[in-house]
Amino acid sequence: MRLLLILAFSVALGAQRGGPGRHSPTDPDQPDTRLPSGKSQRQEILKADHKKSMAEAAELVTLAQQLQQDLEKSEHQVLNLKLVKKAEEIEKLARAIKNRMRRY
Repeated sequence: MRLLLILAFSVALGAQRGGPGRHSPTDPDQPDTRLPSGKSQRQEILKADHKKSMAEAAELVTLAQQLQQDLEKSEHQVLNLKLVKKAEEIEKLARAIKNRMRRY
């Protein structure tokens, strides 16, 4: 279970750092659009994405802990569909965080 958490966070952090061929959100080749308040639209989008990723990461941790507790309580011979559903939700959240970070 801890491996799942570590994997999810390492994927998310790796995507945030970007890789070869990725453009930085502060790429000087792209024009910077300003909001009526004078703030950079790109920076505001990045802040909102970061805030959403942090909230989803907290939810991911909670779900992973619940899954671990449920697995410890369950019998090894019984497949609990509730556990499968929770694992799928964890996967969905991790993928959403990763994809959001890969946009830039």
